[in-house]
Amino acid sequence: MDYLFSPQAPVTVPVNGESRAFPVHRIYCVGRNYEDHAKEMGFTGREPPFFFLKPADTLVVVPSGQTGTMPYPSLTSNLHHEIELVVAIGVGGKNIQAADAAKHIYGYAVGLDMTRRDLQNDMKKQGRPWCIGKAFDHSAPIGPITPLAQAGDVNNADISLQVNGADRQRSNVAKLIWNVAETIEHLSAAWELQPGDLIYTGTPEGVAAVVQGDTLVGAVAGLGSLSVQIA
Repeated sequence: MDYLFSPQAPVTVPVNGESRAFPVHRIYCVGRNYEDHAKEMGFTGREPPFFFLKPADTLVVVPSGQTGTMPYPSLTSNLHHEIELVVAIGVGGKNIQAADAAKHIYGYAVGLDMTRRDLQNDMKKQGRPWCIGKAFDHSAPIGPITPLAQAGDVNNADISLQVNGADRQRSNVAKLIWNVAETIEHLSAAWELQPGDLIYTGTPEGVAAVVQGDTLVGAVAGLGSLSVQIA
């Protein structure tokens, strides 16, 4: 087939212990999925899960042992970090039951949902979509994917983020309001999940601003770490 212009190469994420890369289809994100983070954002209780999307090409893919670079984005003076466990879907499906969710998971990774908080808050106040605060270029750094069988007990793993060596976020995946299996059940009721989908599962409390020159190091126990510098 002839194209009017050259199509972009597929977005891929490396896989630990695997020569083949993981091709990315969509990026789904879960909002306010740790209770203490919901409280610091002004909300309480176990509200029904809600989702937003980021384009696949917002990923900043950081190979194991390296430090990636994320440029400080335009239009903001309040760029926030959000450390997250990322679920990589290997088998698609619709209306997946929580009890069957593990059959659809290829593996897990460490990710950052970077947020132009001032723009997001402005859009919320106006009752408008806040894609501009979440789905901007380079807003989704991610480390390599660890296959399910090698990931250990992810559902009870410690999750943390340091900025310039100082703790900012520290919690445990067990504190998710909607756990990974429940999230897949809710998400697959709204969209048919496909192989290559990534799910950013939410961030714990401690979100705060970063500036140019800061180095962020996030980790989920059993999955290694993700290092990113704000350029």
